[in-house]
Amino acid sequence: MTHALPFFPPDLFDDDRAVLLEAVQRIATATEQKFILGERTAALERALRAETGAADVIACGSGTTALTLVLRAMDIGPGDEVVVPAFGCAPLASSVVSVGATPVFADVHPWTMVVEPYEVESAVTGRTAAIMPAHMFSVMADMPTLRELAEHHGVRLVEDSAVAQGGVLDGVPAGRWGEAGVYSFVQVKTFGTIGEGGAVVTDDEELAHRVRLLRNHGQDGRTRFLHHVVGYNSRFDEVMADFQLHRLPGLAGRLRRRAEIADYYTARFAPLVDYGVQAPPAGRNGRCFYVYSLLVDHRDALRHHLADRGVGSHVYYPSPLPAQPAFARFARPGQFWPHAELACARTLALPCYPHLTDAEVEHIADAVCDFSGGPR
Repeated sequence: MTHALPFFPPDLFDDDRAVLLEAVQRIATATEQKFILGERTAALERALRAETGAADVIACGSGTTALTLVLRAMDIGPGDEVVVPAFGCAPLASSVVSVGATPVFADVHPWTMVVEPYEVESAVTGRTAAIMPAHMFSVMADMPTLRELAEHHGVRLVEDSAVAQGGVLDGVPAGRWGEAGVYSFVQVKTFGTIGEGGAVVTDDEELAHRVRLLRNHGQDGRTRFLHHVVGYNSRFDEVMADFQLHRLPGLAGRLRRRAEIADYYTARFAPLVDYGVQAPPAGRNGRCFYVYSLLVDHRDALRHHLADRGVGSHVYYPSPLPAQPAFARFARPGQFWPHAELACARTLALPCYPHLTDAEVEHIADAVCDFSGGPR
């Protein structure tokens, strides 16, 4: 059936259509004909520096390439290992593989689904060059403990904060806990845009300089066709930069609305834990509200139940990264990731986008409660 409340809403940018068309017209007809890495990109980077308090923000082609650029800028490559979560998005592993290093998979917490610090520590070896935790759905990883681990073992800390822009843990914004963090601007992220895009966030000036070189084929932006290093094409689009500058002032309000929806869901679903439906941990500290995902004993049955009531839902990551054909060769023999396996079998994400009405949110919550047989 067609969902009256789709999980991926098709109308995210309807209110901004006129602004977008004007930006396309203005940039396309400008005298300088600058379509990538122009003044609008520079302005967006300045705005995000002010927003996050970071020393530098480097806009690039995607959140995936942002991770790759950081690893390359850190000189991580063949012979090195990077500890990553066993549960999560493919770029956690593919970015490591793409620079020639080896991903080492650590299991996650059974409730929050973020990587367990003690699992990370047990995965560290003499070849470990970095640990790369990822924030997951609506929960930030335990960055204070992971920062201590990185310092104790003398390894780099890369924060995959692609889903967590706007989240704050103990007063520190997501992206600011590691030596570098990344954001993703793909459509459904908290600061999603009309296409692909991302950013590297760092306080390390030398690292920022190297990322800027690498995103533009190793050029420094001053002398064209002078390539200082072998780099990538990960340049940012001027139309998207202009559009993101337009949307940035409204980000805080959209984040508040996402948080309000998540708070309501969690309050409604908290009594359902004894009925096979577990909500994420309550609270605002260390939360990002990109995706609101339940843990459900009978996940597929709930998904069909919601569909029958016109509610879209989504299953993220149906198998752990080390079980994926692309990464299975990196799985250590005899190692298991039981909590990642459980997460893959039980997660179900509900609509949580900011323009849902209170009545729509209530309808979604009612449908989940009706399925569980628990209290409404």
